[in-house]
Amino acid sequence: MLSTESAATVRATIPVVAGALDAITARFYLTMLGDRPELLDGMFNRGNQASGEQRRALAGSIAAFATLLVERPGERPDAMLARIAHKHVSLGVTEDQYVIVHKYLFDAIAHTLGEAATPDVVAAWDEVYWLMAGALIALEARLYAEAGLSGGDVWRPWRVVAREDRTRDTASLNLEPADGGPAPASRPGQYVGVRVRLADGVRQARQYSLTGTGGGQRRITVKRLRAGADPAGEVSTHLHERTRPGDVLMVSAPAGDVTLSDGDHPVVLASAGIGCTPMVGMLQHLADQSSTRSVLVLHADRTAQDHAHREEVAALVERLPRGHSRTWYEAGGGGRPGRMDLADLDIPENAEAYLCGPVPFMRDVRAQLIDAGVPARRVHYEVFGPDLWLADD
Repeated sequence: MLSTESAATVRATIPVVAGALDAITARFYLTMLGDRPELLDGMFNRGNQASGEQRRALAGSIAAFATLLVERPGERPDAMLARIAHKHVSLGVTEDQYVIVHKYLFDAIAHTLGEAATPDVVAAWDEVYWLMAGALIALEARLYAEAGLSGGDVWRPWRVVAREDRTRDTASLNLEPADGGPAPASRPGQYVGVRVRLADGVRQARQYSLTGTGGGQRRITVKRLRAGADPAGEVSTHLHERTRPGDVLMVSAPAGDVTLSDGDHPVVLASAGIGCTPMVGMLQHLADQSSTRSVLVLHADRTAQDHAHREEVAALVERLPRGHSRTWYEAGGGGRPGRMDLADLDIPENAEAYLCGPVPFMRDVRAQLIDAGVPARRVHYEVFGPDLWLADD
């Protein structure tokens, strides 16, 4: 909780600071990565740096946290903090790195705000930063301990034992530990970090959902991001073009807070595009457990040919006595035409829903589910990349 003095200062300056956050975070990343380029090596996603997504997500999380501190003191945005903490753990973020971030962030605040960055203003926002950082450090320490890891020690070599190209731009890789150790436990819906060394020598890491587990192996499915409005995905392109059985990848411990909850209540799995991947992991778990839960699987895609795991999902749904599925294809053919529309669906009472896909898709489907009677707290979402939505779950 903020001190009384800092709360008053933060409340008064939120409009000014929030309005300058994009400039603050832009300068922050520019100066920090300029002075400390080693942080870009395996830690920061330079694709998100180039697109601006990382700085917008950072600005949004700081603004959301500060607003909550002054508007609803005593509460914490636990969903937002957990999401950030899990992403950090998948990369091996350590406590000392928060000190580095603090230095460059507050240099950027002072530079951007100029005379408005009085000692009182800086002190108040310093308190906001360390409340947020302290909460994240504690969460991350607990996650590392639960996984039997120390901060930063998350990477292990895994060997690719099989590859299956599913569509023109998606491929599944089956992995097993190359060090002979056991595969770590995971929960359905989680992801792992995969780190590769690119042609220019820089290491980059990306997270990929676990689409299959069993027999000491883990499976991920990678979508190649082709150049368009944004540059081509560096890691996804590398994995598609260069990774074959026998290759060794560095893979982190499983992480992710959007996981299938236990119980016998109904489940709705709604996805679009490559957002199907965490749903495949959840669906496999339900089928392997011979679950009798009501399971409604909903998916939207451009065409049936773009729909990764289409046949596998159909087979898994068939194994569930109360499983049902429906698909929508924008171009038609094989499913309902157009975008996902839940108007004529009977959403089970007491259902818990899981969403993954582009943010506009999730906003729309979340609103439809709430209109259908699903409480907002029972609608969970997974974002690939920085969270630019920060929905209130």
